[in-house]
Parts: sequence; structure tokens; C-alpha cells
Amino acid sequence: MRLTVVGNPGNRRVTLFRAAARAAGWDDPTVVSWHDLLRGAPAHIPRGSLVRVDSPGEDAEVDRLLRGAPTAAEHGELVGLSAWYDGLCRALDRIRALVDEAGGQLAQDPDEIAVMFDKRACHRRLADAGVAVPPALPGPASYAELRASMAEAGWTQVFVKPAHGSSASGVLALRAHGRRVRATTAIERSGGKLYNSLRVRDYRDEATIAELVDRLAPDGLHVERWFPKATLAGRVCDLRVLVIGGRPSHVVVRTSRFPMTNLHLGGARGDLAALRAAAGERAYAAALRTCVAAAACFPRSLHVGVDLLFSPDFTRHAVAECNAFGDLLPGLLVDGRDPYAEQAHQLRALAATATLAANRAPVRS
Repeated sequence: MRLTVVGNPGNRRVTLFRAAARAAGWDDPTVVSWHDLLRGAPAHIPRGSLVRVDSPGEDAEVDRLLRGAPTAAEHGELVGLSAWYDGLCRALDRIRALVDEAGGQLAQDPDEIAVMFDKRACHRRLADAGVAVPPALPGPASYAELRASMAEAGWTQVFVKPAHGSSASGVLALRAHGRRVRATTAIERSGGKLYNSLRVRDYRDEATIAELVDRLAPDGLHVERWFPKATLAGRVCDLRVLVIGGRPSHVVVRTSRFPMTNLHLGGARGDLAALRAAAGERAYAAALRTCVAAAACFPRSLHVGVDLLFSPDFTRHAVAECNAFGDLLPGLLVDGRDPYAEQAHQLRALAATATLAANRAPVRS
């Protein structure tokens, strides 16, 4: 059996996985480019391939094609998130059809990828399965509706997230006490446009905050009650737990001075041993079991990146979200394997036992 990867050729994700696959004894995987796939160009998937779908990110032209836009977005520009998601779902449907045509198997289910890229649908799936998640409000159509919903629920602090965003793009950590408001976010306003910058800032002017929410709302918002996070060495922290083949294989502690801990926003990797000591082995083990339960909500996906939150006293935890492409954790080795090497190893075992099966249901009706 051969491996095929749908991805952006030359991207670090594809490059790292191909190297790991070769080291695990696979022939060099065939690469089907997102660019060709989205243009409707012929896409060759070798007969009987095991197909891994990788992220379409970090490519401006692929982003344009997903959005169906006439021109590419500027770097970091927040635009067309719902159109991007619609394009992704259509592309996932085409991937499924191509794999079926080739008599192949999928390492990730397209429908499950689509659910993980809709924070509202992902939250519902986790909650319905009994996985601990922060409470959520219905997605508001405006800032006024958001404030009304918060008042009705008695909440003063929430996270407002674009339904189809990633990497904290467009996220606002909102505190509201009467007319006193504060939104911590990486959103930058410039020239009448919104951008996801690398600098986290606070907005305290309610009119500005209302404008940000109102401009993001048409693409869909997911609103969660703010889950206070534990701290480590004076910085707030959370975990990215990569579950591969149903097992929590790689764990990264992310720490920050800000509510968002994403490493590209000034976050830093923390000391896992120190966190385990602070939490205690019982609480840590319980949190990992929750991550496994969250990943089990996506049973046809080989790997799921789970974002796990601990309360300040480590007595409670919750899953913030699940990531279809949350495996880019460079340099993180467990038993000598990084996340890509572990996946290549698991895929070898799965191919040998033929336990992977394609889900033939459409991504969306």
C-alpha cells in the first residue's frame, strides 16, 4: 500500500511528514496539491492508497481559491471565513470522491475534519458525548445580541471566537461589567480592514469592540464562558494534547502573559514535569482521559489535537476545542518519535491490519 498526502507541496508540514514516512519504511508519499485540487485539475491518487489530508493553510493562493475570491487576501487579513469553510467542505467532498475512485482509504474522515473546523458543531459534539467543555451561548448576530445574551446568562467574561477561525485568529477575550468593557485580542484595525496581527492588545472603547464583533458576526461566532486557566511560573497555561490512534502521544504546555496561549502570539512552551507536579498525577491522568474521550468523538481520524484547560487549582479541566491539523509540534520527541514519525508508524500498523475504512457519507447535505 502507498501513502498519498493532500497538502501544499514544499510546506513544512508536508516536508516533515514525507521525511517521517520514508524513515518508517514507506515509499516517498505521493503529494496531491490543494492548489490543483481546488482548480479542478486532474489529481492522481495511486490505486489503493492510504490518503492523509494535511492543512491547506500558509498558502495565499489556496486561501483565495477556498474563498472563491477574485484576489488574494492581504497577509493576516480577516476576510471571508464562512466562504473559506464552504470551499473547504466542497474540497473535502472531492477528496472523498477521488479516494473512492482510487479504491483507497482515508486516514482522516472528511466529515470529521469539517466538524472540527466549525467550533459550534465541534462544541456540540463534545458536549453531547459528555466531554467537559466550557458552557456556550448561541452564536450572536451582533454585539448588542452578545451583550444581551451575556446579561441573561449572568456572564461577565467570555471568549468570542470566529466559528471557522484557527490559531486564535479573530478571537476576543471579552470582559464586560456594565459599560466598562475590555477586549484582549490580536485583531488589528487598519485602512478599514481587520487583520490578525502578531501583537496582542487591549481595546477598552465599547464602540470599537462593538465594531469588531459586528464585523465578524456575519461569518459566524462561537461564544464560550471564560474558563479561568491555571498558571505556571506566573503565566497562564493550557495543554495541546495530540491523540494519535486513540492514545495521548505528545503533550505541549503552552504559557503566556495573555488569555490566548498560542505560541505565535508570544506564548512559550512550558515545563510539562512542573505542570504534572502542580496538578498531581491523579488530576493529570484524568485530564488525559478526557482528551482521549474528546478524540473518540472523531473515531475515523487517526490524530486529533485537543486543547485542554486546567482551572487555577487544577481540580477541574475542560476541552476548549479539537484540531484536525493540530500536529505541528516541531522538535517534540516521545520515545524518539516526533508527531509525524508516530503517525507514520501508526499508519504502517493500520495498513497492515486494514482497519481503516473510508466513511462514504457526504460532508454536508
